[in-house]
Amino acid sequence: MPVRRDKRFRWRGLGIGSIPVIVFLVLPLVALLLRINPSDFMATLSDPQAYQAIRLSIVTTLMTLVLTIVAGTPTAYVLSRKNIPGRTVIDTFLDLPIVLPPSVAGVALLVTFGRRGLLAPVLNGLHIDIAFTWIAVVLAQLFVAAPYYIKSAAAGFSAVDRELEQAAAIDGASPFKTFLTVTLPLSSPAVIGGAVMTWARALGEFGATIIFAGNFPGRTQTMPLAIYMGFEIDIKNAITLAFILLVVSFLVLLVVKGLLHNKLPVF
Repeated sequence: MPVRRDKRFRWRGLGIGSIPVIVFLVLPLVALLLRINPSDFMATLSDPQAYQAIRLSIVTTLMTLVLTIVAGTPTAYVLSRKNIPGRTVIDTFLDLPIVLPPSVAGVALLVTFGRRGLLAPVLNGLHIDIAFTWIAVVLAQLFVAAPYYIKSAAAGFSAVDRELEQAAAIDGASPFKTFLTVTLPLSSPAVIGGAVMTWARALGEFGATIIFAGNFPGRTQTMPLAIYMGFEIDIKNAITLAFILLVVSFLVLLVVKGLLHNKLPVF
């Protein structure tokens, strides 16, 4: 009995000690929710500049997601095989965009794809301008968001039982068919979760975009950039767009947590 009582008091103490940080993290989100009213919400959606920012965000993030899945899936599969040479170095480089300040990512992209960047002679010869265009928006999102998918998918592929893949190969399945029929379905929660997280990270991208693509309404201004501009022009639009991103982020995390705990149906 004394031991149980001590544990009970200990857990109560820890619970009370966690209240300040929980309140600190939750209170600003609640305050944002309380500032929203239906009339401001509808007015923002009908505002041409806000509508353009929402549309550009949706289009560019979907393009980023498709490019990430197409190019990132083979990369994740290769990284899931631990015997490849230089795996640790490659894995470290893939982690860098996650931990780098977004402004550093923007500068790195600019000195690579800008008009005076590393690839400028090639791009100028092909008459291709990337910096400060919608292409730069996609590349900025891709640079900072793709690692989330690659890391998650690689973890999912690594967790698949190799014996199941070998059994499919013995039955005559090609490596590609084995991947489609065995590896991918078994790792689908991690793959889908990584894809959702990548889309959410791309949707919220700000720092790299504003440096590499600029903040031009109707051309490169995404929702986060419109929020930044809204604090100088129209605070109601900024709050409404922030509310939309908050709701989307919450739903994304809810879906990912459900997938990773196998609470949602996949495939």
